[in-house]
Amino acid sequence: MKYLPFILFTVLTNAAAQLMLKQGMMNLGSISFEGANPIVKILQIVFSPWVFVGLCTFVISMASHLYVLSKVELSFAYPFLSLAYVAVAVFAYFIFREDLNAWRIAGIAFICVGTVLIAQSGRDSHEDGTKVASASLQTSEISK
Repeated sequence: MKYLPFILFTVLTNAAAQLMLKQGMMNLGSISFEGANPIVKILQIVFSPWVFVGLCTFVISMASHLYVLSKVELSFAYPFLSLAYVAVAVFAYFIFREDLNAWRIAGIAFICVGTVLIAQSGRDSHEDGTKVASASLQTSEISK
């Protein structure tokens, strides 16, 4: 639980990046590569302001995620990224007026419940792992 703020930072920056990319693509309008040099078109997309800031935010999110992975188990940290779906759905509802119907709300509820269960199992397994490691260390010290 010590690294939960870093995990949540990763989730929020990931969600923020998605929202910025959506805003950027809305500003650009429908994308077509007809009659255009694909490399130039891709560069125009990447360097449009909202898309560029969104991509930079993804880099920050990934750096935070790498830090988290250096501290906690992947099977504990990775499922928290599903909370980005929750954040994106809620913010997209308020910012872009996207639909948030009963099915989506039910899915969000399942994601939240699953994440809470994973968080609880991570706490228990971490505590158990600490006890096992401590007991193992004590046993090896006694045998010396």
